[in-house]
Amino acid sequence: MKKADAVIIGFGKGGKTLAAALAAAGKSVVLVEKSDKMYGGTCINVACIPSKSLVHSAAQSALSGGTWEERKKRYEEAIAEKDRLTAMLRGKNYHKLADSPLITVLTGTGSFRDNRHVEVSMKDGSTETLEADRIFINTGAQPFVPPIPGLMGNSRVYVSETMLDLKTLPEQLLIIGGGYIGMEFASMYANFGSAVTIVQDGPVFLPREDEEIAAAVLKSLNDRGIRVLMSVQILEVKEENEKALVVLKTADGEEKTLQADAILSATGRRPNVAELHPEKAGVELTERGAVKTDDTLRTSAENIWAMGDIVGGLQFTYVSLDDFRIVKSQILGDKGRTTKNRGAVPYSVFIDPPFSRVGLSEAEAKAKGYRVKTAKLPAAAIPKAQVLKKPVGLLKAVIDADTDRILGAHLFCEESYEVINIIKLAMDAGIPYTVLRDNIYTHPTMSEALNDLFAAVN
Repeated sequence: MKKADAVIIGFGKGGKTLAAALAAAGKSVVLVEKSDKMYGGTCINVACIPSKSLVHSAAQSALSGGTWEERKKRYEEAIAEKDRLTAMLRGKNYHKLADSPLITVLTGTGSFRDNRHVEVSMKDGSTETLEADRIFINTGAQPFVPPIPGLMGNSRVYVSETMLDLKTLPEQLLIIGGGYIGMEFASMYANFGSAVTIVQDGPVFLPREDEEIAAAVLKSLNDRGIRVLMSVQILEVKEENEKALVVLKTADGEEKTLQADAILSATGRRPNVAELHPEKAGVELTERGAVKTDDTLRTSAENIWAMGDIVGGLQFTYVSLDDFRIVKSQILGDKGRTTKNRGAVPYSVFIDPPFSRVGLSEAEAKAKGYRVKTAKLPAAAIPKAQVLKKPVGLLKAVIDADTDRILGAHLFCEESYEVINIIKLAMDAGIPYTVLRDNIYTHPTMSEALNDLFAAVN
């Protein structure tokens, strides 16, 4: 049995950053990771970094145009570059921890024996038992595949993680799910040259987003040739003559069969708890299967914390990083940081142009009882958008009419992923929108659009 001050299950952003911080404080740490392909966590291996590498390559491919054979060749090169990048980052992440004399990295599947002991099933079939006073869960989430007949086990069906390893550019791609992951892959593959169809069972596109913004995004996708089918029930998926056949029923009851070279199932992710056996440690789960925590990320077992996607909140690597800050505050700091004071959390969807949001929509703000003012600005009115030849999109802000504070912002425009952080900072600082309206920005930039956007508040 190996004893340590802390055991961390999962090599994700929160876990790896905490391991380094504990070691810097003189604590011994054992970090358990199931796969040697996941050192560093979901983000750098099967999510943010590889997908954004491909998004960048796809945008360059779209600018270059060319024949189908030329596009396929560029796609193959993009996959190779993505593989190089993730391998490099994975190695750096591993050695950053494994080379520390106070950190041991074990590659195997960790599960609880009780609230102070973790059993690790190693790759070679052996097991190792770990003992620690503090244990941290950081096992992330995994793609959910809906129970559609013929979907599981079909060689033409992929989830987001396996789609990133597809070596041949599909001429026809069908995506199940009209959420953020589905949209990113749709936009990326359309830029590579694939014919893309998105199908979703719901009648409303992006139901969680502002109606005007959702309409602008849908129009943009359609204008780029991406077909979006709503209120569709998928009855069956088949494989025939090296093609996938999707049998579906439309809203009016008509049955149709669509053909594709590849199908992406993008219907969300679920917390990865199956092999943990949290019940043996007295760790409770939520109704949706996530690890239940308080606002300090402590679980129902007083010596066990959880961080990242396993908690069931927003599945972003920067949220996992902030989870680390909260846990560090409780263990090594002043205990002041909690989930309640982390402020507004922005997010970006890397379609073309990208969509970014922080805070409330107009409908949400009104539902909470705010008197609101709004501001809207077409992306075409921004000089930098014209310079970039990316004039598509719409910017919208929601203001508290009583305090002039910003309640939310929705930016569907080029480089929105950078501009949204300025608004997040203003919201957290509690400053009125007029400060951003009257601020001096460099020119020409996308951020200077905040002058005109907030000048349009009414």
